[in-house]
Amino acid sequence: MVSSALLLTALLASPNASAPPSIDSVFASLQKVRGFHDAAISPDGLRVAWSEKLADAAGLERRGAIRVAELPSGPPRPLSAAADGKPHREKEPVFSPDGRSIAFLSDAATPGQLQVWIAPAAGGPARRLTHVKGQLQELRWSPSGAALAFLFVEGSAQETGALVAHARDSGPVEEKPEVQRIAVADAASGRTRSVSPPDLFVYDYDWSPDGRTFAAEAVFGSGTNNYWVAELYLVDAGSGTARSIWKPPLQIACPRFSPDGRAIAVIHGIMSDEGSNGGDVWEVPASGPGGARNLTPGMRWSAASLVWRSAGELLFAGHADGGYGVASIDPATGRLTTRFTGAEKLGRFGAARTGEAMVAVRESFQDPPEVWAGPAGAWKKLSSVNARAKRFWGEAKSLHWQSAGASVQGWLLYPPGYDPSLRYPMVVVVHGGPSGASTASWPSRWTSVLPSQGYFVFLPNPRGSFGFGEAFAAANVKDFGGGDLADILSGIDAALASAPIDGGRLGITGWSYGGYMTMWAVTQTDRFAAGVAGAGIASWQSYYGQNKIDTWMLPFFGASVYNDPKVYAKSSPIEFIKRVKTPTLVLHGERDSEVPTPQGYEFWHALKTLGVPTQLVIYADEGHAIRKPENQLDIVRRSTAWFERYLRPGR
Repeated sequence: MVSSALLLTALLASPNASAPPSIDSVFASLQKVRGFHDAAISPDGLRVAWSEKLADAAGLERRGAIRVAELPSGPPRPLSAAADGKPHREKEPVFSPDGRSIAFLSDAATPGQLQVWIAPAAGGPARRLTHVKGQLQELRWSPSGAALAFLFVEGSAQETGALVAHARDSGPVEEKPEVQRIAVADAASGRTRSVSPPDLFVYDYDWSPDGRTFAAEAVFGSGTNNYWVAELYLVDAGSGTARSIWKPPLQIACPRFSPDGRAIAVIHGIMSDEGSNGGDVWEVPASGPGGARNLTPGMRWSAASLVWRSAGELLFAGHADGGYGVASIDPATGRLTTRFTGAEKLGRFGAARTGEAMVAVRESFQDPPEVWAGPAGAWKKLSSVNARAKRFWGEAKSLHWQSAGASVQGWLLYPPGYDPSLRYPMVVVVHGGPSGASTASWPSRWTSVLPSQGYFVFLPNPRGSFGFGEAFAAANVKDFGGGDLADILSGIDAALASAPIDGGRLGITGWSYGGYMTMWAVTQTDRFAAGVAGAGIASWQSYYGQNKIDTWMLPFFGASVYNDPKVYAKSSPIEFIKRVKTPTLVLHGERDSEVPTPQGYEFWHALKTLGVPTQLVIYADEGHAIRKPENQLDIVRRSTAWFERYLRPGR
């Protein structure tokens, strides 16, 4: 157990105070909180289905249990392909156009290999539809209900995406990217064929209303590396021929056909991670090319998901001022109507084609994630898997402050039962991205553990964050570590003015871009007494040649490192490394392809050489996302111990 010296001081001053819980007990409690793979609502709004995440024997959330409930508040019932009653990997329930059937993915027949299954929505046994080998995801019924499409990497055993542990290189290093294609299975016979071109990697897609065409967000080449230059394609569902109808200035996500088939709505903006969406809502004529228009210019939100209603109304859920909201757009007039906003997160958002029913996984600082459904703002809770979840933090306060003429927002988490007569240490947790947001959601890992040990935790949303409009999200272009660090430092002043925080006992931490900001901050200021940098970038110059996703950097830096090395150098911590006095712990996954381990070694080696207290910890067989529970616990233990060592009272 790592004790909190701060709360020990409080104990001595107040005999009735209680000692903080052990880190291991807090972590064990947090591990019991279940997440959700997905949630779906039937087109008529009468039923909802979702998949709860379940841990396997290794503690990894790779299994899933599907539930179905009748609206408005029917009790959930199980849906499974398994006959043995054991948990399997089951997820992605999707309703047929008539609402009578549910298709889903399950590995009940062959452990580790997902297949498509179909079951009656009203209840009854499921039947296996496909017999394929490879990676499957993103099920979509055809408009007629006669077929099911899915994204398919044939023969692959490697999960897609840059967050997973990448296969080690051996022998001649060559880029042989696996291709994710649109495949279609006949809903009666299960006969399956790949449709889209064999060299076109598809990230997301949608059927046209007549079932003859797919809208596809896709790219030729590596899917891991080229999301940021993906274009909008039309793919013929019969011949498989593809043609580009829009080459966007920035990234796109969520292509969705309008009910009349004349247009495709997309999210467009500067986004640093595929699947972590945020931007304006655009409409592209399906006749293409040309004619793309922004439906939400100047919007102060960042759209994250899109749903068309049958009447031609376009709904979206998105980041809004550190929380989430739901709004509708009239494409003809551009009129935007807010349907809901709140200090919470709305994940897995969906809406019925008719009526007002919606579904989402809702969570906040006060409430753990659960599935809710109903009209916006009048949802009813359908699941209760996290009813016993414990909170290890106190109040969550939204702060707003001014920084270089911009209005900036962040969240301040209080330690539980804090004593306003004491002064507490504070740790700044910077979100990843850089395109992302610290949202009002149920905390995890160090964000939840640190308050339990007597720390305030500050979660800023500096320029570059989602939730404040596209101009704000793009405000760090060619300025990494400039305006965003200024926003964080001025936010610290706002936190100091609002709570009993000791300005001499400040720490900073984060993962990915948050790890970079930690490395950068300690080269630019001595305000922090300790730092913990997870998967951070020490040198943008060397990083450009090491990672497997370098195209994400082009819209942010404006050119490759070979064409404009100075813009990369000015934001590189290693260029200012001799300024560092802050003790910094460096953490990294061994097989991280997104931020390779040499970045951690470079920063650690420099600090060690310069005599700055430091330690480097490498987690074997982990990628950019640390997945093994034992490694997650080790990170929390080490990070808390590091802050405890350097932020203790009296320093």
